[in-house]
Amino acid sequence: MDNPFKNFLNSFSSKQPASVLGIDIGSSSIKIVQLKKKGGKAILETYGEISLGPYANFEIGKSTNLSPDKAAEALKDLMTESNVTTNFCGLSIPVNSSLITFIKLPYTAEKQLDAMVPIEARKYIPVPISEVSLNWWVVPEERDTLSEFQGEAAEKQNQGINVFLAVIHNDAIERNKEIIKSTALESSFFEIELFSSIRSSLDQSLQPQMVFDMGASSTKLYIVERGILRNSHIINKGSQDITLATSKSLGISFEEAERMKKTYGIIGDQKEKDFTEITSLTLEYIFSESSMVLLNYQKKYNKNVSKVVFTGGGVNLKGLIDYSKKFFQTECVIANPFDKLNYPAFLEDVLKSAGPEFSVAIGIALRKLQELE
Repeated sequence: MDNPFKNFLNSFSSKQPASVLGIDIGSSSIKIVQLKKKGGKAILETYGEISLGPYANFEIGKSTNLSPDKAAEALKDLMTESNVTTNFCGLSIPVNSSLITFIKLPYTAEKQLDAMVPIEARKYIPVPISEVSLNWWVVPEERDTLSEFQGEAAEKQNQGINVFLAVIHNDAIERNKEIIKSTALESSFFEIELFSSIRSSLDQSLQPQMVFDMGASSTKLYIVERGILRNSHIINKGSQDITLATSKSLGISFEEAERMKKTYGIIGDQKEKDFTEITSLTLEYIFSESSMVLLNYQKKYNKNVSKVVFTGGGVNLKGLIDYSKKFFQTECVIANPFDKLNYPAFLEDVLKSAGPEFSVAIGIALRKLQELE
Protein backbone atom coordinates (compact mmCIF):
# COMPACT_ATOMS: atom_id res chain seq x y z
CA MET A 1 0.00 0.00 0.00
CA ASP A 2 1.43 3.33 -1.06
CA ASN A 3 1.16 5.68 1.92
CA PRO A 4 2.25 9.35 1.61
CA PHE A 5 2.93 9.46 5.35
CA LYS A 6 5.89 7.08 5.34
CA ASN A 7 8.42 9.82 4.66
CA PHE A 8 6.41 12.35 6.64
CA LEU A 9 6.56 10.16 9.76
CA ASN A 10 10.34 9.96 9.68
CA SER A 11 10.53 13.62 10.67
CA PHE A 12 8.95 12.97 14.09
CA SER A 13 11.33 12.63 17.03
CA SER A 14 10.91 10.26 19.97
CA LYS A 15 10.18 13.26 22.19
CA GLN A 16 6.79 13.83 20.55
CA PRO A 17 3.66 13.11 22.65
CA ALA A 18 2.34 9.55 22.68
CA SER A 19 0.42 8.44 19.60
CA VAL A 20 -2.87 6.55 19.54
CA LEU A 21 -4.60 4.32 17.03
CA GLY A 22 -8.29 4.13 16.08
CA ILE A 23 -9.33 0.80 14.52
CA ASP A 24 -12.53 0.14 12.60
CA ILE A 25 -13.00 -3.51 11.63
CA GLY A 26 -15.90 -3.54 9.20
CA SER A 27 -17.47 -6.33 7.17
CA SER A 28 -15.55 -5.59 3.97
CA SER A 29 -12.43 -3.72 5.14
CA ILE A 30 -10.37 -2.52 8.10
CA LYS A 31 -9.60 1.16 8.53
CA ILE A 32 -7.00 2.61 10.90
CA VAL A 33 -6.04 6.16 11.87
CA GLN A 34 -3.03 7.13 14.00
CA LEU A 35 -3.10 10.48 15.81
CA LYS A 36 -1.05 12.42 18.31
CA LYS A 37 -1.74 15.65 20.16
CA LYS A 38 0.47 18.69 19.89
CA GLY A 39 -0.35 22.21 21.01
CA GLY A 40 -3.86 21.12 21.94
CA LYS A 41 -4.58 19.90 18.40
CA ALA A 42 -5.08 16.40 16.98
CA ILE A 43 -2.34 15.67 14.44
CA LEU A 44 -2.81 13.00 11.77
CA GLU A 45 0.26 10.79 11.58
CA THR A 46 -0.88 7.96 9.32
CA TYR A 47 -3.97 6.15 8.10
CA GLY A 48 -4.79 3.14 5.94
CA GLU A 49 -7.38 0.69 4.71
CA ILE A 50 -7.23 -2.95 3.65
CA SER A 51 -9.93 -5.05 1.98
CA LEU A 52 -10.94 -8.23 3.79
CA GLY A 53 -12.29 -10.12 0.78
CA PRO A 54 -8.95 -11.74 -0.16
CA TYR A 55 -8.52 -13.05 3.40
CA ALA A 56 -11.72 -15.07 2.88
CA ASN A 57 -10.93 -15.96 -0.76
CA PHE A 58 -13.58 -13.45 -1.88
CA GLU A 59 -13.39 -10.56 -4.31
CA ILE A 60 -12.21 -7.16 -3.06
CA GLY A 61 -15.19 -5.24 -1.66
CA LYS A 62 -17.24 -8.28 -0.62
CA SER A 63 -18.49 -8.57 2.95
CA THR A 64 -16.85 -11.25 5.05
CA ASN A 65 -17.21 -12.93 8.42
CA LEU A 66 -13.56 -13.60 9.25
CA SER A 67 -12.34 -15.54 12.25
CA PRO A 68 -10.47 -13.46 14.87
CA ASP A 69 -7.18 -15.00 13.65
CA LYS A 70 -7.79 -13.95 10.04
CA ALA A 71 -8.98 -10.48 11.09
CA ALA A 72 -5.81 -10.12 13.19
CA GLU A 73 -3.69 -11.20 10.21
CA ALA A 74 -5.29 -8.51 8.04
CA LEU A 75 -4.88 -5.90 10.77
CA LYS A 76 -1.18 -6.72 11.20
CA ASP A 77 -0.65 -6.43 7.45
CA LEU A 78 -2.39 -3.05 7.43
CA MET A 79 -0.41 -1.75 10.39
CA THR A 80 2.84 -2.72 8.66
CA GLU A 81 1.84 -1.16 5.34
CA SER A 82 0.65 2.03 7.05
CA ASN A 83 3.83 2.36 9.15
CA VAL A 84 1.97 2.39 12.46
CA THR A 85 4.27 3.30 15.36
CA THR A 86 2.03 2.82 18.42
CA ASN A 87 0.21 -0.05 20.07
CA PHE A 88 -2.18 2.10 22.15
CA CYS A 89 -5.61 1.85 20.56
CA GLY A 90 -9.36 1.65 20.74
CA LEU A 91 -11.59 -0.61 18.62
CA SER A 92 -15.09 -0.24 17.27
CA ILE A 93 -17.94 -2.69 17.84
CA PRO A 94 -20.29 -3.07 14.82
CA VAL A 95 -23.86 -1.93 15.37
CA ASN A 96 -25.08 -5.36 14.26
CA SER A 97 -23.28 -6.88 17.27
CA SER A 98 -25.17 -4.60 19.64
CA LEU A 99 -28.65 -3.52 20.59
CA ILE A 100 -29.46 0.18 20.87
CA THR A 101 -32.83 1.19 22.28
CA PHE A 102 -34.62 3.66 24.53
CA ILE A 103 -36.66 2.52 27.51
CA LYS A 104 -39.10 4.52 29.60
CA LEU A 105 -39.10 4.08 33.37
CA PRO A 106 -41.32 5.73 35.97
CA TYR A 107 -39.86 8.56 38.02
CA THR A 108 -37.81 7.06 40.82
CA ALA A 109 -34.72 7.78 42.85
CA GLU A 110 -31.61 7.58 40.73
CA LYS A 111 -30.06 5.01 43.06
CA GLN A 112 -32.84 2.58 42.11
CA LEU A 113 -32.01 2.72 38.41
CA ASP A 114 -29.00 0.43 38.86
CA ALA A 115 -31.41 -2.32 39.83
CA MET A 116 -34.33 -1.37 37.58
CA VAL A 117 -32.55 -0.99 34.23
CA PRO A 118 -31.22 -4.60 34.01
CA ILE A 119 -34.68 -5.91 34.92
CA GLU A 120 -36.38 -3.79 32.26
CA ALA A 121 -33.65 -4.58 29.72
CA ARG A 122 -34.60 -8.27 29.78
CA LYS A 123 -37.78 -7.37 27.87
CA TYR A 124 -35.69 -6.17 24.90
CA ILE A 125 -32.81 -8.66 24.85
CA PRO A 126 -33.47 -11.94 22.96
CA VAL A 127 -30.65 -13.83 24.75
CA PRO A 128 -29.89 -14.46 28.44
CA ILE A 129 -28.67 -11.28 30.10
CA SER A 130 -25.56 -13.16 31.25
CA GLU A 131 -24.47 -13.28 27.57
CA VAL A 132 -24.35 -9.50 27.12
CA SER A 133 -22.78 -6.39 28.59
CA LEU A 134 -25.07 -3.49 29.49
CA ASN A 135 -24.42 0.22 29.46
CA TRP A 136 -27.02 2.92 29.98
CA TRP A 137 -27.60 6.54 30.87
CA VAL A 138 -30.51 8.90 31.43
CA VAL A 139 -31.52 11.04 28.45
CA PRO A 140 -32.63 14.58 29.38
CA GLU A 141 -36.25 15.28 28.47
CA GLU A 142 -37.36 18.55 26.91
CA ARG A 143 -40.90 19.61 27.72
CA ASP A 144 -41.08 21.80 24.64
CA THR A 145 -40.70 18.82 22.28
CA LEU A 146 -44.39 17.91 22.58
CA SER A 147 -46.56 18.93 19.67
CA GLU A 148 -49.44 21.25 20.52
CA PHE A 149 -51.74 18.61 19.03
CA GLN A 150 -50.61 15.86 21.39
CA GLY A 151 -52.58 17.20 24.32
CA GLU A 152 -52.54 16.55 28.05
CA ALA A 153 -52.90 12.76 27.77
CA ALA A 154 -49.75 12.50 25.64
CA GLU A 155 -47.91 14.74 28.08
CA LYS A 156 -48.74 12.42 30.98
CA GLN A 157 -47.71 9.43 28.90
CA ASN A 158 -44.33 11.02 28.26
CA GLN A 159 -43.65 11.60 31.94
CA GLY A 160 -40.95 9.41 33.39
CA ILE A 161 -37.28 8.76 32.93
CA ASN A 162 -36.04 8.15 29.40
CA VAL A 163 -33.06 5.79 29.48
CA PHE A 164 -30.71 5.05 26.59
CA LEU A 165 -29.73 1.38 26.64
CA ALA A 166 -26.67 0.00 24.84
CA VAL A 167 -26.21 -3.77 24.84
CA ILE A 168 -23.16 -5.56 23.42
CA HIS A 169 -23.01 -9.32 22.99
CA ASN A 170 -20.12 -10.80 24.93
CA ASP A 171 -19.05 -12.73 21.81
CA ALA A 172 -18.24 -9.41 20.08
CA ILE A 173 -16.17 -8.28 23.05
CA GLU A 174 -14.29 -11.60 23.19
CA ARG A 175 -13.64 -11.41 19.45
CA ASN A 176 -12.03 -7.98 19.84
CA LYS A 177 -9.99 -9.22 22.80
CA GLU A 178 -8.64 -12.08 20.68
CA ILE A 179 -7.69 -9.68 17.89
CA ILE A 180 -5.96 -7.37 20.36
CA LYS A 181 -4.01 -10.24 21.87
CA SER A 182 -2.93 -11.57 18.46
CA THR A 183 -1.68 -8.18 17.30
CA ALA A 184 0.11 -7.21 20.56
CA LEU A 185 -1.99 -4.06 20.84
CA GLU A 186 -3.21 -2.41 24.04
CA SER A 187 -6.85 -1.31 24.03
CA SER A 188 -8.51 0.53 26.89
CA PHE A 189 -12.03 0.42 25.40
CA PHE A 190 -14.34 -1.00 22.75
CA GLU A 191 -16.97 1.42 21.44
CA ILE A 192 -20.12 0.84 19.42
CA GLU A 193 -19.39 2.37 16.03
CA LEU A 194 -22.30 4.81 16.04
CA PHE A 195 -20.73 6.88 18.83
CA SER A 196 -17.43 7.02 16.94
CA SER A 197 -19.16 8.11 13.75
CA ILE A 198 -21.16 10.81 15.53
CA ARG A 199 -18.04 12.14 17.30
CA SER A 200 -16.10 12.60 14.06
CA SER A 201 -18.85 13.56 11.60
CA LEU A 202 -21.09 16.11 13.35
CA ASP A 203 -20.46 19.69 14.35
CA GLN A 204 -21.61 21.33 17.59
CA SER A 205 -25.01 22.40 16.25
CA LEU A 206 -27.89 22.84 18.68
CA GLN A 207 -30.33 21.73 15.97
CA PRO A 208 -31.21 18.07 15.31
CA GLN A 209 -28.99 16.40 12.72
CA MET A 210 -29.15 12.95 11.13
CA VAL A 211 -26.12 10.79 10.32
CA PHE A 212 -26.69 8.61 7.26
CA ASP A 213 -23.99 5.94 7.48
CA MET A 214 -23.93 3.61 4.47
CA GLY A 215 -21.62 0.64 4.85
CA ALA A 216 -21.18 -2.43 2.68
CA SER A 217 -23.98 -4.55 4.16
CA SER A 218 -26.20 -2.07 6.00
CA THR A 219 -27.15 1.58 6.35
CA LYS A 220 -27.30 3.09 9.84
CA LEU A 221 -29.28 6.21 10.78
CA TYR A 222 -28.61 8.27 13.92
CA ILE A 223 -30.51 11.41 14.90
CA VAL A 224 -28.60 13.62 17.32
CA GLU A 225 -29.68 16.80 19.11
CA ARG A 226 -27.32 18.89 21.25
CA GLY A 227 -24.86 16.02 21.29
CA ILE A 228 -27.46 13.52 22.56
CA LEU A 229 -28.53 10.50 20.50
CA ARG A 230 -32.31 10.69 20.12
CA ASN A 231 -33.02 7.93 17.62
CA SER A 232 -31.24 5.14 15.76
CA HIS A 233 -32.32 2.79 12.99
CA ILE A 234 -30.67 0.09 10.87
CA ILE A 235 -31.58 -0.71 7.25
CA ASN A 236 -30.29 -4.12 6.16
CA LYS A 237 -29.11 -2.90 2.77
CA GLY A 238 -25.88 -1.13 1.88
CA SER A 239 -23.57 -0.34 -1.00
CA GLN A 240 -22.70 -4.00 -1.60
CA ASP A 241 -26.35 -4.67 -2.45
CA ILE A 242 -25.97 -2.38 -5.47
CA THR A 243 -22.96 -4.41 -6.64
CA LEU A 244 -24.69 -7.77 -6.08
CA ALA A 245 -27.87 -6.65 -7.88
CA THR A 246 -25.81 -5.35 -10.81
CA SER A 247 -23.77 -8.55 -11.03
CA LYS A 248 -26.91 -10.72 -11.06
CA SER A 249 -28.99 -8.56 -13.40
CA LEU A 250 -26.29 -7.91 -16.01
CA GLY A 251 -24.63 -11.31 -15.74
CA ILE A 252 -21.21 -9.91 -14.92
CA SER A 253 -18.66 -10.63 -12.19
CA PHE A 254 -18.80 -8.97 -8.78
CA GLU A 255 -15.50 -7.26 -9.60
CA GLU A 256 -16.85 -5.77 -12.84
CA ALA A 257 -20.07 -4.65 -11.12
CA GLU A 258 -18.03 -2.97 -8.38
CA ARG A 259 -15.97 -1.15 -11.02
CA MET A 260 -19.14 0.08 -12.75
CA LYS A 261 -20.55 1.33 -9.45
CA LYS A 262 -17.43 3.35 -8.71
CA THR A 263 -17.19 4.68 -12.26
CA TYR A 264 -20.77 5.66 -13.00
CA GLY A 265 -22.59 5.96 -9.68
CA ILE A 266 -26.17 6.97 -10.45
CA ILE A 267 -25.36 9.50 -13.18
CA GLY A 268 -24.38 7.17 -16.04
CA ASP A 269 -25.33 8.14 -19.61
CA GLN A 270 -27.75 6.26 -21.91
CA LYS A 271 -25.16 3.52 -22.43
CA GLU A 272 -25.30 2.66 -18.74
CA LYS A 273 -29.07 3.06 -18.41
CA ASP A 274 -29.59 -0.52 -17.18
CA PHE A 275 -26.97 -0.07 -14.50
CA THR A 276 -28.33 3.24 -13.21
CA GLU A 277 -31.84 1.77 -13.06
CA ILE A 278 -30.56 -1.15 -10.96
CA THR A 279 -28.73 1.27 -8.68
CA SER A 280 -31.80 3.45 -8.28
CA LEU A 281 -33.95 0.49 -7.20
CA THR A 282 -31.65 -0.33 -4.28
CA LEU A 283 -31.20 3.31 -3.32
CA GLU A 284 -34.92 4.01 -3.45
CA TYR A 285 -35.53 1.30 -0.85
CA ILE A 286 -32.81 2.72 1.44
CA PHE A 287 -33.83 6.35 1.04
CA SER A 288 -37.57 5.75 1.35
CA GLU A 289 -37.06 4.04 4.69
CA SER A 290 -34.59 6.74 5.79
CA SER A 291 -37.09 9.45 4.88
CA MET A 292 -39.76 7.78 7.02
CA VAL A 293 -37.37 7.65 10.00
CA LEU A 294 -36.65 11.36 9.64
CA LEU A 295 -40.31 12.35 9.19
CA ASN A 296 -41.45 10.24 12.14
CA TYR A 297 -38.87 11.90 14.36
CA GLN A 298 -39.95 15.36 13.25
CA LYS A 299 -43.58 14.52 13.88
CA LYS A 300 -42.90 13.03 17.31
CA TYR A 301 -40.80 15.93 18.59
CA ASN A 302 -42.29 18.73 16.50
CA LYS A 303 -38.79 19.72 15.32
CA ASN A 304 -37.15 19.79 11.92
CA VAL A 305 -33.89 17.96 11.28
CA SER A 306 -31.57 20.73 10.09
CA LYS A 307 -29.04 18.60 8.23
CA VAL A 308 -28.36 15.08 6.96
CA VAL A 309 -24.66 14.17 7.13
CA PHE A 310 -23.59 11.31 4.86
CA THR A 311 -20.77 9.03 5.97
CA GLY A 312 -19.52 5.50 5.42
CA GLY A 313 -17.81 3.96 2.41
CA GLY A 314 -20.99 3.83 0.32
CA VAL A 315 -21.76 7.54 0.23
CA ASN A 316 -19.05 8.46 -2.28
CA LEU A 317 -21.32 7.14 -5.02
CA LYS A 318 -21.44 9.72 -7.80
CA GLY A 319 -24.67 11.70 -7.78
CA LEU A 320 -25.77 10.48 -4.35
CA ILE A 321 -26.23 13.90 -2.76
CA ASP A 322 -28.38 15.19 -5.63
CA TYR A 323 -30.39 11.97 -5.52
CA SER A 324 -30.91 12.30 -1.75
CA LYS A 325 -32.57 15.71 -2.16
CA LYS A 326 -35.60 13.95 -3.65
CA PHE A 327 -36.21 12.37 -0.24
CA PHE A 328 -34.83 14.81 2.33
CA GLN A 329 -36.22 18.35 2.38
CA THR A 330 -33.20 19.66 4.25
CA GLU A 331 -29.47 20.31 3.81
CA CYS A 332 -27.49 17.22 2.72
CA VAL A 333 -23.68 17.12 3.02
CA ILE A 334 -20.87 14.58 2.82
CA ALA A 335 -18.99 14.20 6.12
CA ASN A 336 -15.36 15.31 6.23
CA PRO A 337 -14.08 13.97 9.57
CA PHE A 338 -10.44 14.72 8.65
CA ASP A 339 -11.41 18.39 9.11
CA LYS A 340 -11.15 17.78 12.87
CA LEU A 341 -7.44 16.99 12.44
CA ASN A 342 -4.25 18.80 11.38
CA TYR A 343 -2.53 17.23 8.37
CA PRO A 344 -0.19 18.21 5.50
CA ALA A 345 -1.93 20.59 3.08
CA PHE A 346 -1.01 18.51 0.02
CA LEU A 347 -3.30 15.73 1.24
CA GLU A 348 -6.44 17.87 1.48
CA ASP A 349 -8.17 16.58 -1.67
CA VAL A 350 -7.27 12.94 -0.95
CA LEU A 351 -8.52 13.10 2.63
CA LYS A 352 -11.72 14.92 1.74
CA SER A 353 -12.60 12.10 -0.64
CA ALA A 354 -11.57 9.37 1.81
CA GLY A 355 -13.16 11.02 4.85
CA PRO A 356 -16.55 9.23 4.93
CA GLU A 357 -14.86 5.82 5.01
CA PHE A 358 -12.70 6.77 7.98
CA SER A 359 -15.32 8.42 10.20
CA VAL A 360 -15.46 5.53 12.70
CA ALA A 361 -11.67 5.07 12.90
CA ILE A 362 -11.20 8.82 13.40
CA GLY A 363 -13.90 8.92 16.07
CA ILE A 364 -12.23 6.06 17.95
CA ALA A 365 -8.81 7.72 17.72
CA LEU A 366 -10.21 11.05 18.97
CA ARG A 367 -11.70 9.35 22.03
CA LYS A 368 -8.41 7.56 22.69
CA LEU A 369 -6.55 10.85 22.37
CA GLN A 370 -8.77 12.37 25.06
CA GLU A 371 -7.48 9.74 27.48
CA LEU A 372 -4.02 11.33 27.31
CA GLU A 373 -5.32 14.59 28.76
